[in-house]
Amino acid sequence: MPFPDELVLPLRQHAGKPARVVVKVGDRVERGDKLAEADGFVSVPIHASAAGRVVAIELWPHIDGSMATAVRLQVDRHAMQIPRPRLVPKWEGLSREQVIAAVQGAGVVGLGGAAFPTHVKLAPPRDVTIHTLIINGAECEPYLTSDHRTMVEYPARVLLGVRVMMRTLGVPRAVIGVERNKPDAIAALSAALPADLDLTVLPLTVKYPQGAEKMLIHAVTGREVPSGQLPASVGVVVQNVGSAAAIAEVFETGLPLIERIVTVSGEGVRKPANLIVPVGTKLIDLLDYCGGLVDDVSAVIVGGPMMGVAQANLDAPVTKGTTGVVALTHAQTGRDGVYPCISCGRCLDACPVFLNPSELGQLAQLGRYDEMEPLHLADCMICGSCSYVCPSNIPLAQLFSFSKLALRRRKAAIA
Repeated sequence: MPFPDELVLPLRQHAGKPARVVVKVGDRVERGDKLAEADGFVSVPIHASAAGRVVAIELWPHIDGSMATAVRLQVDRHAMQIPRPRLVPKWEGLSREQVIAAVQGAGVVGLGGAAFPTHVKLAPPRDVTIHTLIINGAECEPYLTSDHRTMVEYPARVLLGVRVMMRTLGVPRAVIGVERNKPDAIAALSAALPADLDLTVLPLTVKYPQGAEKMLIHAVTGREVPSGQLPASVGVVVQNVGSAAAIAEVFETGLPLIERIVTVSGEGVRKPANLIVPVGTKLIDLLDYCGGLVDDVSAVIVGGPMMGVAQANLDAPVTKGTTGVVALTHAQTGRDGVYPCISCGRCLDACPVFLNPSELGQLAQLGRYDEMEPLHLADCMICGSCSYVCPSNIPLAQLFSFSKLALRRRKAAIA
């Protein structure tokens, strides 16, 4: 996608602590220059996606529905958009700590949507033994195909990123899990597999939510991550296929993460496409480039239709974790209203982690959040399966997401 006239780069584009701004209004920056630095270990810097001038540092609509501090960058329309010369480190000669520092310095995060800082996963606790690296290429959300295109277009880059991560983690084995409905991706990766690594491509059953971290671990290893624990507890680290490609690009070019592949799709957009998009591009500019929205559009969702967030303001920008933008029509989103639970049990059958969404939903509607914790609310991945099957149209996933937020705020207030 061509550079828009203005980019808006929020300081909060990743899980963890937001970045700390290091520029001021009026500063001239080149493509790839640092706008904000990491504020701690579980944080990553933010870089300029294009050459231009900082025109404001202010609160701006964020794709999560909140207002977040962001750097507004007026793009120089006459610039060559060539980044400053920078040292490209040869990863083979770097120590484990230096690779981790380079990945953090490049601002790489999980590109599957959660945007967890990638370098943190490359530094598990010393007392934990990691035996398998799993690369998540499942991409089970409807409409989204950005990971699919990454695997088809850049298999060598993906495999180089896997090699770097295997060496950094010190793991002997890696598996790339890809759903069977992507035969071209499976073929492209299989054809490029290196002979000197224990690295395999595993075709997976096509089902939702196969790409969820715990679901993927069970499908690949047969192991179940205990409630309340991380994948490292069963000797596994999971990274997104896009993150692997991003790491390879860092060590190929020296450039930080300043652009990503975004799927623009749905019946509500005129020209669906997969595009390489500068981070910070406003949603309205992205949609306009794809021909704009149809007259009957009902919702614009960032992410997939199951786990994505409907947008109230199309001035919100693409962030590092934006996998796709899906525009849906009234025929696809229309509801007949929300009705009382009829205790049909469909949500129990649909829940992939065996929770009781019906009971949790009733507690959420009453604001009894403390009673939801013993019922394993923390294990809910907000996959949306329960909301999808509910005949009463109860927005269960949204209730659980709000309940988690309310519990976090309550605990923070007590602390």
